[in-house]
Amino acid sequence: MSQFWSKSVHHLTPYVPGEQPQADDLIKLNTNENPYPPSPQALSAIQQACSEDLKLYPDPDSTALKQSIADYYHLKTNQVFVGNGSDEVLAHTFQALLKHDKPLLFPDISYSFYPVYCGLYDIAYKTVPLNDSFEINADDYNQSSGGIIFPNPNAPTGIALALPAIEKILQRNSNAVVVVDEAYIDFGGESAAVLIPTYPNLLVVQTLSKSRSLAGLRVGFAMGHPDLIEALIRVKDSFNSYPLDTLASMGASAAIQDKIYFKDTCQKVIRTRDKLSTDLERLGFDVLPSAANFVFVSHAEHTASDLAQALREKNIIVRHFKAPRIENFLRITVGTDAQCEQLMQSLSAIISKT
Repeated sequence: MSQFWSKSVHHLTPYVPGEQPQADDLIKLNTNENPYPPSPQALSAIQQACSEDLKLYPDPDSTALKQSIADYYHLKTNQVFVGNGSDEVLAHTFQALLKHDKPLLFPDISYSFYPVYCGLYDIAYKTVPLNDSFEINADDYNQSSGGIIFPNPNAPTGIALALPAIEKILQRNSNAVVVVDEAYIDFGGESAAVLIPTYPNLLVVQTLSKSRSLAGLRVGFAMGHPDLIEALIRVKDSFNSYPLDTLASMGASAAIQDKIYFKDTCQKVIRTRDKLSTDLERLGFDVLPSAANFVFVSHAEHTASDLAQALREKNIIVRHFKAPRIENFLRITVGTDAQCEQLMQSLSAIISKT
């Protein structure tokens, strides 16, 4: 029945999310979910919000959540925008701030939703190659553009860009919006949010899906100059004036406020990641330096596709990207210590067989 489609739909190449299998006996290390539960304070806030007040529409401005984010990052509420997960926030960003006559710039190895948004919103773009070490080179973005976006740490590589390099990009592109997508920043990077008061062309996007264990709640946010936030609000209010439900707003606000639990779980993930990286290197893997809750690895003697299939046969799922330059890499989510130990036992058995 594709004759009923709008013309533009025929040319879209949708984003393909990580597999979400329903089996209970799998070790799922393919979608970068946090292995630890959400903050107990967040769960309590959600439970308390389950009342007869759900018959009412939620606060269209998510005032309490914006205030929690603003307090955490020492900003004002008019410098904060919230949405249904960072993907929706990014979608509004592409439409509100990145659609110009000149092409949008982003890395050639990056979040694969970026070209999808460009196709959806008819945005011209140009990819900028990572260097031979799979790093973003700030000097490569010293060129005319309609905007710049990159994840930090980058995905799927996990490599972080330091704040001085981000500042260099901001300074050399003062007439264009620079979006720093910080989905994984809390696992070892330094947020560019501290640069917002200095650079009116900076927009920082984050999510509560990873470091705050709320992937099922779907909450994301952006921070930047009030003029940038106003553009996002204009798009949002032309699309969905009530983006976050009451449960999401209350749970997310409590999660932001529970700093002790947040820091504790992040440190657990970091410690496990560092041990996992060392163990993988001992098995002959090349492990890129990660500041995220995953590692990006390759093996000189085994193809990524073969390793992924062999792990699947042992009920362990990892992510394999069949893309240029990285077709022999696996992205492995950092699970619990027990899950990572099982992963290493399985990989040892697979590699010792050949």
